[in-house]
Amino acid sequence: MQAHRRNLHEINPALSAMYTGRAKKHSPSPILSGIILLMARIISISCIFTQTAFPQTNFKEPDRGIQMSPRNPDSLLIGLKASYNSAVGKSNEVEAAVYLQQIGRLLFISGHYPQSLDYLLQAEKIFRNRDEKKMLALNLNMLGELYYRTRRPQLARKQYDEALAIYQNLKQESGKAEIYGRIGHLYEKREMYDSAFHFQRMALQSYQVDRHTDGAAKIYENIGSIYEDLEKYDSAYFYFNKAYVLNAQTHNTRAQVEVVNNLGDVLRKTGRFREGLAYSMQSLKLAQTNGERYQISSAYNDISKAYNLLARNDSAFHYLTLSRSLLNDIYSEESNKQLALLQTLYEIEKKDNEIAQLTQARRIDTLISIATGIVVMLIIAVAALIISRQRLKIRNEQKLRAQHKQVYEAQNLLMEVELKNKKLEEEHLKQQLETKTQELSSYTLHVIRKNQLLEDLRSKLDEMIKDDKRDQRKQIKALSEQIGEGLQDDQHWEEFRGIFEQVHQSFFDRLQQQTGPLTANDLRLIALIKMNLTSADIATLLGISQDSLRVIRHRLRKKLNLAAGDNLSAYIQSI
Repeated sequence: MQAHRRNLHEINPALSAMYTGRAKKHSPSPILSGIILLMARIISISCIFTQTAFPQTNFKEPDRGIQMSPRNPDSLLIGLKASYNSAVGKSNEVEAAVYLQQIGRLLFISGHYPQSLDYLLQAEKIFRNRDEKKMLALNLNMLGELYYRTRRPQLARKQYDEALAIYQNLKQESGKAEIYGRIGHLYEKREMYDSAFHFQRMALQSYQVDRHTDGAAKIYENIGSIYEDLEKYDSAYFYFNKAYVLNAQTHNTRAQVEVVNNLGDVLRKTGRFREGLAYSMQSLKLAQTNGERYQISSAYNDISKAYNLLARNDSAFHYLTLSRSLLNDIYSEESNKQLALLQTLYEIEKKDNEIAQLTQARRIDTLISIATGIVVMLIIAVAALIISRQRLKIRNEQKLRAQHKQVYEAQNLLMEVELKNKKLEEEHLKQQLETKTQELSSYTLHVIRKNQLLEDLRSKLDEMIKDDKRDQRKQIKALSEQIGEGLQDDQHWEEFRGIFEQVHQSFFDRLQQQTGPLTANDLRLIALIKMNLTSADIATLLGISQDSLRVIRHRLRKKLNLAAGDNLSAYIQSI
């Protein structure tokens, strides 16, 4: 039995699913190798996932796997596809994903791995989007097994790790145990037996926590298989026997067939041929009771090997012939199943493509009709809008021309009024300027006459001071000083400056922009020069002598940065 499982996995990996992923590395006897290779090509047995049947009408969450290869996979595929279409019609994504998963599982069992991968990936996408953790973990488990069967162990391990993380978060011990068992098998295939033992024992611990007897029995069988690989047959027999006891407790006759075969293999390998033959006979009866034709053929093969080792070649040939005949029947039946399934799958895909094309064509026709209607409506609306806008534009232009005409006439009237006002204002300003000029000239002449009068008085008083009348000298001196103070009074200067700035607007501002800082006396002298007064009149107004005036003019030229040949009066008049 062990030899059969080894070659099934190497040639048609789907066959080894019923053995929880275990694959042996020992070669079968030369006599039976041809038959085993034939078996490996034709049989598709149940997945490692535990028992379920496909739901046909009412949706419910499926169990963990398909129990055995269905007799009519084509009919089952048609039913699943119809259920999927119904779920899609009801917009129930999760139910549709479950049917996608079951279609992928059916194709996996039948050995159609590319098609199976496509359906499982579709289901995975929906489970992720809808956050269905439990169903996603189950789907990842299937994908991991599929990647392993297609010799991509790294991808398989990635799926197993993600599924294990989900089961750990959900605290589902049985789910964790199954993943641990699969990871252990990956290590077993790489002949890393310490790691394989580690994960199988972790799986056993989780099954025991969950009190999952059937699962624990399968792990005992896996551990026994590892010891068998290591040729530690006593340990292998011990664990196979523990699996046998647990299966007997749960009355799991289907699993018991395999365990009994394993016990017979170990006994034959240790030279106990007759005891091994007894176990093979027991395995044959169990397989016949359950109606498992492949197990019956395998039991015939094991019996043939036992008789061959006991040198009873007639019996060995008889059972070998029975095994070969049954394998031929199985091959024929399974070939017909696979052909029917492929034909059904092709017809379904063809039908789906035709439906998709028709649906797409209808959508395109509908879109074209809608687009045509929209375009026509848009053309009518645009035409109406253009006509309306043209009419509105003509009315607006007429109104605008009328408004422009009114505005133009009003602007002409305003301009005429403004022009008249400006002329009046200009005449008024000229009159004010002439008045201010006359006032300034009058005021200046008045100040000159006043200062001349005061200067004459001061001269006379100075002569009186020179007389010998000492009693009058003090009084006259005080009077002279008072007159001198009057000559320096700034009150009249401020009045003069105000009138001057009205006549010569912004003169002092322009002056300050062209020169540096100037004193009040400098500004006073510049204003008098601006009025074209003579040096004598300026000296009189300032109450100084003409010699002092020449000194002040010289200082002013320096402040104004005038060259030696430049005329001070001409410069001031140009400002």
